Amino acid sequence: MNGMQSASLDPTTGWLILIAFSVLWVILGAYLGRRSSGLEGYMLAGRKVGMALGTATAMATWVTSNTTMAAPQLAFQMGIWGMLGYSLGAVGLMMFAPLARRIRLLMPTGFTSGDFVRMRYGRFTWRVFLLISLLYAFGWLVSMGMAGGVLVNALTGIDYRIGMSVILAVCVLYTMLGGLKAVIGTDFIQTLIILIGIVALAWLAITQVGFERMHQAALSKRPELLNLLMPAAIMFLFNNLLFGIGEVFHSNVWWSRAFAFREGIGFKAYFTAGLLWMPIPVVAGFVALTVPALNLNVPAADMVGPLVAAKLLGSSGAVLVFIVVFAALASSLDSLLAATSDLILTDIYKGHFRPQAGDDELARAAHWMILGLGFVAWLLCLPRLTTLAQLLYFMGAFVASTIWPIAAGLFWRRANPRGAALAMIAGSACGLASYFLIGFYVAALVSAAVSMSIVLLSTWLHPDDFDWARLAASDEARS
Repeated sequence: MNGMQSASLDPTTGWLILIAFSVLWVILGAYLGRRSSGLEGYMLAGRKVGMALGTATAMATWVTSNTTMAAPQLAFQMGIWGMLGYSLGAVGLMMFAPLARRIRLLMPTGFTSGDFVRMRYGRFTWRVFLLISLLYAFGWLVSMGMAGGVLVNALTGIDYRIGMSVILAVCVLYTMLGGLKAVIGTDFIQTLIILIGIVALAWLAITQVGFERMHQAALSKRPELLNLLMPAAIMFLFNNLLFGIGEVFHSNVWWSRAFAFREGIGFKAYFTAGLLWMPIPVVAGFVALTVPALNLNVPAADMVGPLVAAKLLGSSGAVLVFIVVFAALASSLDSLLAATSDLILTDIYKGHFRPQAGDDELARAAHWMILGLGFVAWLLCLPRLTTLAQLLYFMGAFVASTIWPIAAGLFWRRANPRGAALAMIAGSACGLASYFLIGFYVAALVSAAVSMSIVLLSTWLHPDDFDWARLAASDEARS
């Protein structure tokens, strides 16, 4: 694919924007994280994050490059249900709100989602969970790194690998410098940029193309985009709902924030963030419906958003999309780097190799974990093996299998550890089989159904009797 054929900005302009925002995020990250001290300060921002920053960081992290680029791709491929289905990802944030409150109540000194699974279900289930979490984390990292390269290539013609490398390097650098305080502080600013940019782009698209012209062109050239009975799109709608829930319920990105928020903030912050996030994929995906009216040649489905903006608004549209997606990339990449390094640090490094490691050693090792994650993600991004949506929904088979084990483990003391492990293994296997045999739009659906059946059946046949007080023991939580 030759990015120069569709580029709307010359490479010099692209480099100026890239350098300017790279410097901005690095300086902000270093400044905001300058007072982080100790392991809790670096990993969990001192457990003192308030409502405004809490809502902003949850929302900004969920507005990934996948939201701003895969939402138009899915609207282009599946029509109205594509963008509406993607917006149901907000349900995951809202449903996590009561879980966040429960997590903080049961584990006031916890650090990671792995802490909970190990103490609640035992070491075998913990290792199954860690495998799923790390597979998902790398899948998400790679999808965002790819999105950065695709964005830069589509809008400026700069080589995909160069753009991807710069964006990954910037996020790794400021996350290393400032820890979670830097991540949350920059998320607040990135949220404002994303909201203003997406609303402005949609408004300009409406004024330049108009609803009637869009409808007529779609009806004559791509009528399937308006078909509300498209079977694949309807299955995708429910699949994405479960995928979003699974993403949030299991991921340490969201658990780390539950531990970092001040007491009483978690429920309100997550529920508010979900409500505010829900319209964003609809607005971002809406621009893809202008493709038939604009007679655009789209060489790759995941380039729809940038190409439409460039066509409608010329250089100013390209600049706008560049800035918005760069902000969305940074807001999610930094969060994922921080949370995944925490998981590797406490559950792999300390949990398996250095159980005697103290807080000082872990704090020093955290920087190397972030650097290593960034390097591995860079290696995996280089070949660009698939599209963003395909990569994203491949992970749905894994994460949806964790919904019921996590929810049941937090609220049911009789949830069975062996049942939880089997639910994750069988759910992931069946979800993967359906991904390849049927399509990406049913992987999470099948995985969640199989996992739910096993959790319910095992709890009924072999009920456990867990003591909730075990989760509150700070010494055991860190052992």
